[in-house]
Amino acid sequence: MNTQDSKAHLTPLSVKLKELEEKGYQQEFVFAGGVLKDTSGNTYQASELKIIEEHRFEGESNPDDMSILYAVKGQNGVKGTVVTPYGTYVDELAEFMKDVEEQRK
Repeated sequence: MNTQDSKAHLTPLSVKLKELEEKGYQQEFVFAGGVLKDTSGNTYQASELKIIEEHRFEGESNPDDMSILYAVKGQNGVKGTVVTPYGTYVDELAEFMKDVEEQRK
């Protein structure tokens, strides 16, 4: 399968994740215990992160399938991504991300 064929099977979210990975956003952050954690186990408070990019996605078959992809950078230089649901309910991760400062363009 060539590259174009494989891209046809990717969702817009997975395509954007791949693009960000190629830009150096290598960490996949997870939210646990009120902080973001990277794959090395380092933890980050909202004040230690900046949102560099934000992308919103809506499900093709169901508008309720919405998510937000954040590209974030830590004060220590670590770059990674975090995906949060978006829509009619707000969870703890969405609240946490509201406290992360956005980079001014």
